[in-house]
Amino acid sequence: MRRVQQVLTVLLFTLAALARAQSYPVKPVHIVVPYAAGGTYDLYARAIGQKLSEMWGQPVIIEDRSGANGIAGTDFVAKSAPDGYTIMMGGIGPHGINPSLYSSLPYDPIRDFAPVIYVAYAPNVLIVNPSIKVQSVKDLILYARSRPGQLTFSSAGSGSSQHLSAELFNTMTGIRITHIPYRGGAPGATAVLAGEVSLMFASASDALKYVGTDRVRMLAVTSARRIPAFPEVPTMIEAGVPGFMAAAWFGVLAPAATQPEIVNKLNRDIGNVLKIPEVAERISLHGSAEIVGGTPGQFGAFIQSEIAKWAAVVKTSGAKAD
Repeated sequence: MRRVQQVLTVLLFTLAALARAQSYPVKPVHIVVPYAAGGTYDLYARAIGQKLSEMWGQPVIIEDRSGANGIAGTDFVAKSAPDGYTIMMGGIGPHGINPSLYSSLPYDPIRDFAPVIYVAYAPNVLIVNPSIKVQSVKDLILYARSRPGQLTFSSAGSGSSQHLSAELFNTMTGIRITHIPYRGGAPGATAVLAGEVSLMFASASDALKYVGTDRVRMLAVTSARRIPAFPEVPTMIEAGVPGFMAAAWFGVLAPAATQPEIVNKLNRDIGNVLKIPEVAERISLHGSAEIVGGTPGQFGAFIQSEIAKWAAVVKTSGAKAD
């Protein structure tokens, strides 16, 4: 009899959870962006949030909570109620690089979050100021080796994918190029144009502005294969750095104890939104990014692999959150 009661109790809890998931959402959903409005995290959140709102008949509010290199907004979500009404657009910074770049974080990128869906990845483009007399990545490596510490690279800030892409380049080639952080990707790219710094692993969306001009020289993209936005630009692997891959990535996460039924619904609905041509175009930014999708489990495994990858780069390079 007791066994029957236990089974019935489990069944009732399961049915109640399914009912809640089926009715979800019944009020506004907040998508937290841990960086300033106007950036890629914000753009992706708004593209997805608009269509989810139409699909659900509920407001989807984009809440920009920038600060401390993505830590403030990420920690806010980690400590939010796990009911599906506060989720976030996470990515390589708060969930891939910060765990190694900072000696301590107020959140755990694995324990405190339930991965929902891998939205997209966006490679960087190695751009150099034309005054640097190189025509290829191999030329750049030889040039840098003959001038140790003299070349500089800009980034969107310490811990950004641009920063760690360059540190990976340093460690994989044995060269030494000095980091000059800027307050965003666009100012960092502008610094290359102005000759304030020698080069940058710029985001593909920032590099798009200079296609067809002679203001910068594009040497390679950091993805595994060439991308539609720059079909003539080789990958770093093709350019002579075997195994070099580094791309910014973005995905949706919820607080850790969010019910699996709600996580699965979010995964399914966001996955469908990513298939809408209008959304796909906004996210791909003229072929400079690629939509991924997939299951929560696949996204979770990817995050763990990224944490391990960037931990090794941070350790080897000595990169700091300066």
